[in-house]
Amino acid sequence: MSIGYDEALRDRIRARLVAHDRRVVTDPSKRHAAVAVVLVDSETGEDRVDPAPVDDWIGGRPMPEAGLDGRMVDVSGGAAFLLCRRASRLTSHAAQWALPGGRLDPGETAVDAALRELDEEVGVGLPGSAVLGLLDDYPTRSGYVITPVVVWGGGRLDPQPAPDEVVAVYRVGLHQLQRADSPRFITIPESPRPVVQIPLGNDLIHAPTGAVLLQLRWLCLEGRGDPVDELEQPVFAWK
Repeated sequence: MSIGYDEALRDRIRARLVAHDRRVVTDPSKRHAAVAVVLVDSETGEDRVDPAPVDDWIGGRPMPEAGLDGRMVDVSGGAAFLLCRRASRLTSHAAQWALPGGRLDPGETAVDAALRELDEEVGVGLPGSAVLGLLDDYPTRSGYVITPVVVWGGGRLDPQPAPDEVVAVYRVGLHQLQRADSPRFITIPESPRPVVQIPLGNDLIHAPTGAVLLQLRWLCLEGRGDPVDELEQPVFAWK
């Protein structure tokens, strides 16, 4: 069942973020980045179709398991977040699922960077007053500390993705984060930490994006303060 996009949801999420004892990662060996978790409205059945065939954007990445084809289908409806499919031509993390975001410029705050990247990557400009709060920092295997910034879009918005970076932008209903088969955890020989998987559409979303989305569910939707910063990434995302 979809979640209503209204002021009550906005106020509830803001209150939970304000009350949360946020985990901050200070690691001088890592660069600082930020992502925008943009909450928007959506309609059931409006899922867009990828502008390119799977083989064109997947960049050779194998599907995680049988029965999944990598498409983000049947996910819209009610309160949603914006999810991007990265272009396959990028030099790092090509063809992966991601939230709008990137590295902080000199002198920028995480909020400044998240809003700038949101505008540059998906053509959505929002003011600082739209920010509801921050989720926990997540340290990545590729050398970053990511700060997720939760932003209230105020409606449907009209994303215009930058083609050099983003293949498509989806409105994914928040209720999809609460699927009965989500989250999933698997083990890998390369790490003692559990790898988190968030089933969405016909694919699995891994950390760091998967970890951010799991905390969005636990904290913002369910009021749980469980940490996610120690959840592992799959080996393909380590570089």
